[in-house]
Amino acid sequence: MNGDNHPISERFRLVALEWVELDGAARLLEESKSAYMSQMMLELSEMPVSRAELNVKASEHWRVYVEKMVHARTAANEKKIEVEFLKMRFAEWNSNEANTRLERKL
Repeated sequence: MNGDNHPISERFRLVALEWVELDGAARLLEESKSAYMSQMMLELSEMPVSRAELNVKASEHWRVYVEKMVHARTAANEKKIEVEFLKMRFAEWNSNEANTRLERKL
């Protein structure tokens, strides 16, 4: 998307919608963490809970899940920074416009 062709408000809206989607994906992974752990532990039902939890946390599947969760949160945070940048850019533009109007009056 070439943001220079759109007003700041439209770029803000589009980036904010992207952030909402990324944040939702990250929250879903975070909220599903214990359910995923329980499912993996059920597959090891023959062993005590503490041992099953240790095995799950040591597994490649768990490492990949946690890595995916962290990457999802990082992507959402990066998009949130972009949203905040657009807010700041608008504030700067608004301030410059006000200064220009004031200078014209003088």
